[in-house]
Amino acid sequence: MGLLIMVAGLVLFIGTHAFVSWRAPRAAAIARWGEARYKIAFSLVSVLGIVLIGYGFALYRAAAWVDIWYPPTWTRDIAAAMMWPAVILILAAYLPGHIKRTVKHPMLVGVKLWALAHLIANGDLGSIVLFGSLLAWAVYDRVMVKRREAAGAATRLAISGGWGNDAAAVVAGTVVYLVLGFAFHPLIIGVPAFTS
Repeated sequence: MGLLIMVAGLVLFIGTHAFVSWRAPRAAAIARWGEARYKIAFSLVSVLGIVLIGYGFALYRAAAWVDIWYPPTWTRDIAAAMMWPAVILILAAYLPGHIKRTVKHPMLVGVKLWALAHLIANGDLGSIVLFGSLLAWAVYDRVMVKRREAAGAATRLAISGGWGNDAAAVVAGTVVYLVLGFAFHPLIIGVPAFTS
C-alpha cells in the first residue's frame, strides 16, 4: 500500500513538473485560468505529491520493505560525498552567479546527483522506484530544455550576482548539507548519513 501511495505522489509531482515542459498546453492552461491560478494549482498539486511521496515511503519502510540488492557500506560514503555538490548546485539555481553560468541548469544537475547518490547507496525497491523516477525526470527535463534552447526559445540565464552569489551558494549549501546529514537524515529518515 505504501508503494502505491508513493507512486501516486510521484505521478502528481513529476507530472506537474513535466507539464511545464509542454509549452503549448501550459500556455493554454495559463490563458484559461490566469497565471496566478495556474501557479497556485501547480504549487498545490506539487505539495500534495510531496506529501504522498513522504507518507507512502514511510508506510513502505515500516511494513513492506523489499531488498533488491545489498549495496556495500562504502557506497554510503560515496553518496554522502555526492550530496555536498548536489546541495550547492540546487542553491546556486536561486543564487545566480558563475556556477549557474557554467552549469546552466544547476537545479537539474543537483537533482540528478542527489538521485544518483541515493540509488548508489540504497538497494531496496522503494528507493529504486523513488530515486530512479526522480533521476529519469531530471534527465527528461534537461533534454526538453535543450530542445527548447535549440529551437531558439528564450532562456532565463541572466546572471546578476557573480562571485558573491557563488560564495553564498557554497557556504549556505555546506550548512544545509551538514544539517541534512547530521540532523534531518538520522532523525527523520532514521538512517545516519555519515558512516563513522
